[in-house]
Amino acid sequence: MNPIQLIFDKISAAHLWEKKLCLKRNEFLHKQGSIDTKLYYVQRGSLRIFVIDALEEHTIRFGYRGNLIAALDSFITEQPSELYIQALKSTELLVIGKAAFMDMLNSSPDNLQLWHKMLEQMVYQQMERERDILTASPLERYQRVLKRSPQLFQEVAHKYIASYLRMSPETLSRLKKS
Repeated sequence: MNPIQLIFDKISAAHLWEKKLCLKRNEFLHKQGSIDTKLYYVQRGSLRIFVIDALEEHTIRFGYRGNLIAALDSFITEQPSELYIQALKSTELLVIGKAAFMDMLNSSPDNLQLWHKMLEQMVYQQMERERDILTASPLERYQRVLKRSPQLFQEVAHKYIASYLRMSPETLSRLKKS
């Protein structure tokens, strides 16, 4: 079974969700420069994680129904984050703080194993993405993301997918037509 679903089930069974959070379209869950040690489960909607350099926004990751999402740099280090997290549409999240989450993980070896499995999947996905950005043509990047995450194209506006794929929206549009 999916480790995210198993972690969600364990948190739910232990009644550890602190609250439900509702975001409107384009509302920020997190902004660069602030500390956020919460973990969020997306019940409905979609979000994007991105950074801003001097010239533009760069989308790093998306979260949609059934995903756990966090400002991972801040969650791990408990220092200010470089990331922005923004709702792309009306979004509902469940929230758990780091201390309660870590207590739950440390309460059993099975819980820690689930967490490690989920982190392994995230690292692998990130490595695939980096490899694609560095070595694949725009067409190959598009095809790989379409194969890995077809739901992305139903959930997320094309301009954000183009940013994620490191191409212009026009290039993405041409690739979709061909």
